[in-house]
Amino acid sequence: MTRSILAALMAAALSLTLAATALGRGDKDPKLTGSVGPGFTISLKQNGKNVKSLKAGTYTFVISDKASIHSFVLEREKGGTFEKQLTSVLFKGTKTATIKLGKGEWKFYCKPHEAGMHGEFKVN
Repeated sequence: MTRSILAALMAAALSLTLAATALGRGDKDPKLTGSVGPGFTISLKQNGKNVKSLKAGTYTFVISDKASIHSFVLEREKGGTFEKQLTSVLFKGTKTATIKLGKGEWKFYCKPHEAGMHGEFKVN
């Protein structure tokens, strides 16, 4: 085998190895699942556990709104200003959003029922 063919084969093998490694790493943003309704409940979970603390970074929020009387709002209380309404009253279904969370104290709540439907977490 000539050196040029051998070099080309080695380069191709290296490219395939790097591509497989990137696919195996799952370069996707971590997923957070939120739920609001059908009763007067709201939650935010990661891997089935309630979110209490997260590392700063980008996350994919998948929100399941099960009642047309509720909404799901995400807000940073301390550490800067940020507010995003992920679902609105009258909406029922699932919405997905990618959001960069900075350090600070965050909360999620149902806008019309905030007094009883809310949760908090910290981002470090």
